[in-house]
Amino acid sequence: MYFGPPPKVIQTEIFATVPERYRTSTRNGKKCFLEGPSFDREGNLYFVDIPCGRVFRISTKGEWDVIADYDGEPNGLKIHKDGRIFLADHKNGIMLLDPKSGSVTTFIEGPTKERFKGVNDIIFAKNGDMYFTDQGNTGLTDPTGRVYRYTAAGKLQCLIDNAASPNGLVLNVRENALFVALTRANAIWRLPIDNDGAVNRVGLFVQLFSPGPDGMALDERGNVLVAHPGLGTVWGFSKYGVPVYEIKSCGGEMTTNMAYGGEDRKTLFITDSKAGNILMAHMPVAGKAMYSHAEV
Repeated sequence: MYFGPPPKVIQTEIFATVPERYRTSTRNGKKCFLEGPSFDREGNLYFVDIPCGRVFRISTKGEWDVIADYDGEPNGLKIHKDGRIFLADHKNGIMLLDPKSGSVTTFIEGPTKERFKGVNDIIFAKNGDMYFTDQGNTGLTDPTGRVYRYTAAGKLQCLIDNAASPNGLVLNVRENALFVALTRANAIWRLPIDNDGAVNRVGLFVQLFSPGPDGMALDERGNVLVAHPGLGTVWGFSKYGVPVYEIKSCGGEMTTNMAYGGEDRKTLFITDSKAGNILMAHMPVAGKAMYSHAEV
């Protein structure tokens, strides 16, 4: 329980809204629900539309394009330092997207001799290792959600297998700990990473109230930002778990995920999923550099 001063309130504004022509999928008739924002090196914003199986891109000029429209449920999207675009597809596994052709191909279907429960989100380490959550339908009565690492050398490793609905995740600044949002446990866990890559001494970082947390981001100061869908809020916690920011939606309540962008990386872009908006908030600290912007 926290009894300190209230967090700084930061207001948002609408950066973009899904054009009417994209509100409903022409392929399956479902309504859009946005997630997984990520910027490429050129400053184009990519994000996914889960029920419609689409990937959108907003150019630096504000132009909308459907980059992919396929039989899947893309939930998370991250861009590797080599430029490859990866999707966490709840239905199909970890996928690769070719933005030129729009083709989506399987990268990891599941562990040996089994399929994933339903992958959710991705984060990359500086060395190229991929971390991702396997949420499926897990929860408090079935705490069997998993967190995986797929190393740059091509080895799939299960780090934990007892999480109640693992969702968003982010590495700390030093990349020796992984923060994971557990949606149905209303909690953020901290997973220390040893020098040999093993995870142990897992602990509770922040206990939230219902509904549970979703996507996450990190700034250069080590503050952990957590989307809280249902409340229309993104919380910012210091590296010690102290609340420092309360970012309020000016749109809908389903604030699900976020990415830092802009020339100075001080603008936070947030998916207002159900309302079909991308919100933005001007932040006092720049976001941690994503390696899609670095030299390969």
